[in-house]
Amino acid sequence: MEKQNRSGTAGKVIRCKAAVCRNPGEPLVIEEIMVDPPKAWEIRIKILCTSLCHSDVTFWKISIGPFALFPRIFGHEAVGVVESVGEHVEEFQEGDMVVPVFRPNCRECRDCKSQKGNGCSIFGDKLVAEMPRDGTSRFKGMNGETLHHFLSVSSFSEYTVVDVVHVVKISSEFPAEKACLLSCGVSTGIGAAWKVADIEEGSTVAIFGLGAVGLALAEGARLRGASKIIGVDLNQEKFEIGKKFGVSEFINPATCGEKKVSEVIKEITDGGVDYSFECIGLASLMEEAFNSSRANWGKTVILGVEMHNTPLAINTYFLLRGRTVTGCFFGGLKAKSDIPILAQKYLHKEINLDGFITHEVNFQDINKAFDLLLEGKSLRCIIWMD
Repeated sequence: MEKQNRSGTAGKVIRCKAAVCRNPGEPLVIEEIMVDPPKAWEIRIKILCTSLCHSDVTFWKISIGPFALFPRIFGHEAVGVVESVGEHVEEFQEGDMVVPVFRPNCRECRDCKSQKGNGCSIFGDKLVAEMPRDGTSRFKGMNGETLHHFLSVSSFSEYTVVDVVHVVKISSEFPAEKACLLSCGVSTGIGAAWKVADIEEGSTVAIFGLGAVGLALAEGARLRGASKIIGVDLNQEKFEIGKKFGVSEFINPATCGEKKVSEVIKEITDGGVDYSFECIGLASLMEEAFNSSRANWGKTVILGVEMHNTPLAINTYFLLRGRTVTGCFFGGLKAKSDIPILAQKYLHKEINLDGFITHEVNFQDINKAFDLLLEGKSLRCIIWMD
C-alpha cells in the first residue's frame, strides 16, 4: 500500500527546476523538467543542498565514448528530504532526511555482507546511466525528451529519484550543508585513511593532491595520530589550508628541481612513508606515490581515477620486498553503516567538516561553482536549492 503523502504529490509527476547539461563542457542551463514518481524500491527526494565534486567536472568534460551521455543532470553529493516512496520501500518514509551516495549498498549480497571491501555484487558492477533496476530515466524535459541520470544520484535538480541501495538515512538535526559533504568526497578521504590503509599512531603519510579528498585523508591521518603528514600539490596555497587538517610538511613538485618527489619524501622520512595516497588520477603520480613508500612494508592507496586509461607500471621486485598497492572507491566505506558513524563523530566534535566548505551559492548560480573549482579556488561549494 502506498504511504500517505502530506503534500499530495505522491504518485504524480512533479515539475521542478534542474540544471541540465546539454553538451559536454558547456555551462549548465536551469530548465523546468518533469520528475516521475518513484517505482518499486525507489524514493523521490527533495534536494536541500548539493555540492560540486571533481568527478562531476570530469564527466562534464567527456565528449566521446560510452560515458558521454547528454542531455544529463549531474550532481552526486547532496542531502535532501524524502518526498515519497515507491512500492516495497520499508527503510524510508516521507519526511526522512537522507544522503544519496553513488556507491550502492544493498546489504544482502555476498560482497555487501563481507568486511573485505565495499563493493556490491548485485548493483555495483558498472556505472549505469539510468536507474539501476530497469535502466530507464525518471527525468524528462518539457518536450518529452529523456534526460540522463548521473552516478545514480543526479542532485542538480530540485527533485530526484534514487534507488534505496544508494540512500542513507541521517538525523534531521544534522546540519544539511555538513551532511552533504558525507555524500562523497570527505567520506572517501577519511574512509581511505581509516578502513583501507588503517593508519596507526606514529605512522608517516604522503598525500598526492590536496583537494577535498586529499585533505579529508589528512584529517583521517591526523585523528589516527600520524607523526608526519606530507602534502604534495602544485598549488602552494594548499599548505596553509592543509595545516588545518593536519598536514605537517608540504612539497610543491615545481620547486623540487632535478629531484623527484619520491626522492624528497624518502629524505625527510628516512627511507619512505608508511602510507602513500594518490588522489589525482595520473598513472605517473601513482608510480611516484608507490616509489615514495617504505621498501619493506609501505602501502600505496590509489583513489584517483586515471584520466587517460594509462596502465600503472611498477617494478615487481619492490612488491617482492613487501610493498603493496591497492585502490578503493568511496574510501572502502559501506554507506549505510559507516556514514552514520561519521555523522556521530562530527556531532561529537571529533572530525572537522566545517573547514571543507569554502563557498556557498544559490541554485541559479551553479555555474559559478564550476568556475571556482576549475580555478582551484574552492574545496567544496555548497549549492542551496532554496
